Amino acid sequence: MAKNQLTPKTVDMSKWYTQVIYQSCLADYAPVKGCMVIRPNGYEIWENIHDALDPLLKNLGIRNAYFPIFIPLSLLNKEAKHIEGFSPELAIVTHGGGEELKEKLAIRPTSETVMYTMYSKWVHSYRDLPLLLNQWNNVVRWEKRTYFFLRTTEFLWQEAHTAHATHEEAWQMVLDGLSAYKNMVENYLAIPVISGKKSAHETFAGATLTTTIEALMPDGKALQAGTSHDLGQNFSQKTAFDIAFQDQKGNTAYAWQTSFGLSTRIIGALIMTHGDDDGLVLPPRIAPIQVAILPAQESEVVTHVCEKLAEDLKKSGIRIAYLSDLTHSLGWRLNEAEIQGTPLTVVIGERELAAKKLTAKIRHNRTEETVNIENADRTIQRILETIQEDMYKKALKNMKELTTEVQTFEEFEQVMKSKRGFIKAFWCEQESCETAIKRETKATTRCLPFINERGAVSEEKGVCIKCGKECTHRWLFAQAY
Repeated sequence: MAKNQLTPKTVDMSKWYTQVIYQSCLADYAPVKGCMVIRPNGYEIWENIHDALDPLLKNLGIRNAYFPIFIPLSLLNKEAKHIEGFSPELAIVTHGGGEELKEKLAIRPTSETVMYTMYSKWVHSYRDLPLLLNQWNNVVRWEKRTYFFLRTTEFLWQEAHTAHATHEEAWQMVLDGLSAYKNMVENYLAIPVISGKKSAHETFAGATLTTTIEALMPDGKALQAGTSHDLGQNFSQKTAFDIAFQDQKGNTAYAWQTSFGLSTRIIGALIMTHGDDDGLVLPPRIAPIQVAILPAQESEVVTHVCEKLAEDLKKSGIRIAYLSDLTHSLGWRLNEAEIQGTPLTVVIGERELAAKKLTAKIRHNRTEETVNIENADRTIQRILETIQEDMYKKALKNMKELTTEVQTFEEFEQVMKSKRGFIKAFWCEQESCETAIKRETKATTRCLPFINERGAVSEEKGVCIKCGKECTHRWLFAQAY
């Protein structure tokens, strides 16, 4: 890879974003309009997200499965609100095997309908519940405007779908799923998020309530990073998918359901949150390569020390790259590590060996740290943890600085014209005001923030910033990606 001059992030973040993705070989445009090819550098990030999130879902008792990508339109039509929400984005298969199909098939935009058809076959008794399944798959939503990772016609995600005997149990799963997302995004991607519930207008098609984690990008725009939905009994009723069971009293009851998903758009959030004017910057816990080892010159003793450090770091579970090709200059190899966003680069040469110290170059803040050769692996582990913490603290500081509490619509408009960001404001929860605010400022309701992991919200007295009616909730607004 060759390093190209990037448009400064603060000058044009959109242009910078695309350039960084190209420069670091994360993705490329596919021959199909609106689709992307995820290259190894990008896909390995997704693999690490999978490896971080999958155990958290399994800890909730959720097991992985796979369902077909093709969904008969008759299944989608079983839940009217659901199909209405996805209808403009559907990709339809009309022919197969050289013949026109008797029933058209949708390419999965999400899997509620195909999965719940099977749930109705599998659930008969309360003993069959809870039914907790997840898929790691791809979906297709025919987008008019696409953007690497953030919005593409086809994308990768996980989608969990659960069925329960009681609403209390289902609601707890909604919150547990959202908590798993917050855990992974904050602790692995070093991106702070706000948990809360969506407005009625922003609720997932077919759900009774949607919860979300919202991230804030450095340009002041919000990004919905993951959602978890309370589906109530909307899909389980006899008029829909008839997921009925005999309860402990022998009565017929209908399952209470949830679904929650997180997609490759989180990689877009990762790029924007941490990247700088020199390109990609990755937190250690999610980086495909955590440490790059670079010999400064050709020497048996230098090679021996490099190989020993590489072996020790691998034993410690650290992902390393040994950039030992001396046909390329040290500067070229340092640039290679920088382009890939490698958190830590260790240079080992005769000068370092003479001093019995290594030079560790830290990517995210452009600093260097001297490491004693003895027990270097332990010191490097410590540095990686410090990098992870520092990157999260920096992102959190940015989010706090870009969060403003306003009392009037005039203040709201002024913030949107200047720095944007998260805006805390009273809102009457009427769709007419929500629509007017978006039309006049481009800001949308992001969520009503939770104040604890039980889904509680703060009750306050105030007046709606748009209509002036008395209200009790201060919502989070922002312009969104």
